[in-house]
Amino acid sequence: MTTADDYVNTVLAMMPPTMPQRGQIAAELRSHIAERLVHGHSLDDVLRQLGDPATLADSYLSAEPLVSASFGSRVVAKIVDAGVILAVLCPTAWLVSRLADRNWLPLILIYLVFVGGSIMFGVYTIAAEYRLGQTVGKRLRGIRVVSETGARISIGQAIVRQLPMFMQVSWIDVMFALFTDKRQRAFEMLSKTRVVRG
Repeated sequence: MTTADDYVNTVLAMMPPTMPQRGQIAAELRSHIAERLVHGHSLDDVLRQLGDPATLADSYLSAEPLVSASFGSRVVAKIVDAGVILAVLCPTAWLVSRLADRNWLPLILIYLVFVGGSIMFGVYTIAAEYRLGQTVGKRLRGIRVVSETGARISIGQAIVRQLPMFMQVSWIDVMFALFTDKRQRAFEMLSKTRVVRG
């Protein structure tokens, strides 16, 4: 049996975790349900009247206008995120330099920095955007990743967004953001995602 909290949490789970109105929406839904229960309606009737949680979440999401993040904000966020990766990579490189054979050290460090750094950056970005809707850099810039409808992105969308980095075509992908109406990269259009303010 579905409880009121289960229903509210299902609606909220379909919204980005960084959506500013989440708390207000949760309070509004709980209040609405409680008010109807006080007036003698059964919980099943109340939830049936509210409808499918996905449809309700979509109605809340469509009421909030999506404003594309500026190209400059996105660049600054990416630089901050690169700093986060460097904060992990530099101590790791130092430790490897202490332990590695001196003859192989330059090759090992190049491999660690370029290949390891790229993989770390991709995995970090995928995990942060899927779980939280934003990376550290995006959080500091006040921007977030959402689907084109404003909903939370899926793990598949998070992975597709990062494919250009793994395929080494990031610069081509980024150029699209300069010329599209919603400032979307090519793989953002492909994954049906956007970076928005808020």
